[in-house]
Amino acid sequence: MSKFKFKITVIGDGFVGKTTLIKKFTHGSFQKEYIKTVGAQFSKFEEEIEGDQCELVFWDIAGQDEFHFLRPSFYKASVASIIVFSVEESNFGKESFKNSAQWLKEIKKFCGDIPIALIGNKADLVDENKSSDGKILKFVKKNNLKGFFRTSAKTGQNVEDAFRIIIKDLHKKAKSSVLNE
Repeated sequence: MSKFKFKITVIGDGFVGKTTLIKKFTHGSFQKEYIKTVGAQFSKFEEEIEGDQCELVFWDIAGQDEFHFLRPSFYKASVASIIVFSVEESNFGKESFKNSAQWLKEIKKFCGDIPIALIGNKADLVDENKSSDGKILKFVKKNNLKGFFRTSAKTGQNVEDAFRIIIKDLHKKAKSSVLNE
């Protein structure tokens, strides 16, 4: 049995649901009231994967501009990232998706080529039959992201899948580097 520790940054604009997604994944709970993240918050989650003990440390990075100067230090030692935007059909939703490109640029600048997944959160607030993911899927493919997931921190829709794709990728890479030593 091997032990692995992974630091995963969760980034995106303020009010897209980064904190609630992490809480849903790590604790299975949903918090209705919005509480602004100041700087960064940390959540630990332990899991056994194929007999290996994996400790995941999620860094929930504040999306507001006033914390921009702190982010480079928060990114250090990140081995993966999840970019979150809102799928709400509003100016806020459209803007948060548009800003995903800037978040991607920033994480790549400070962390290099790490596994990154894209989450469109708040799926419970939109009619999915009327939604098109064409533009989003082009962005994912163009930037070689691990995948796109429409999630709802409220209902739990796709939250497990979105986090697991990154976790499995990290475990696989860590396991192969241990075997190749």
